[in-house]
Amino acid sequence: MDAIVSRLGEQGVVAVLVIDRVEDAVPLARALVAGGIRAIELTLRTGAAIASVAEIRQHVPEIALGIGTVLTADQVDLVCDAGARFGVAPGTNRTVIERAIERGLPFFPGVATPSDIERAVQLGCRVLKFFPAEASGGLDYLTSMAAPYDNLQLSYLPLGGVGPGNLNRYLADPRVLCVGGSWIARREMIESRQWDTITQRAAEARRMVDRLRN
Repeated sequence: MDAIVSRLGEQGVVAVLVIDRVEDAVPLARALVAGGIRAIELTLRTGAAIASVAEIRQHVPEIALGIGTVLTADQVDLVCDAGARFGVAPGTNRTVIERAIERGLPFFPGVATPSDIERAVQLGCRVLKFFPAEASGGLDYLTSMAAPYDNLQLSYLPLGGVGPGNLNRYLADPRVLCVGGSWIARREMIESRQWDTITQRAAEARRMVDRLRN
């Protein structure tokens, strides 16, 4: 857990991806690496997701590869067997979290309320996905919600509505480990194989992070 958390903190941005074709996985990963993004959350929203994990692990091993939209205990097993480095969920599901703990998978459940935080903390989670970030009230809401738990030294991964316009503000908050962003490689960009554009967006995100944290 400590190693992957440290890696994500160094990256500052995790590219959130939806892949429809397995053959796009490796060129997409290489496009992100070329722009300086080496952490991804590949969502389990398509049938190509698990096979894409295997391709990326084999051909672009330098990427910290996580799986998102993990909704069931069986999916935790799939994610672990595929070799993902971490798992992410939109909500706080006891059964899913307990299976992740059993399998030794670093897992970041989604929270949007203080009660969500408390359930996650009771289960041993210390890195929490704040989702949907902007729709829930953005950084101001996160700051208010998280304040009573600051003594627990929790970290947050905001996702949902985060982009170039507010990235700096989120990353300046010491509670934020990193942010998740789908703007770097949107689904339609992947479908049309805009690898150069994705590399450019990754490089822009990398520059923003480096200005703030280095």
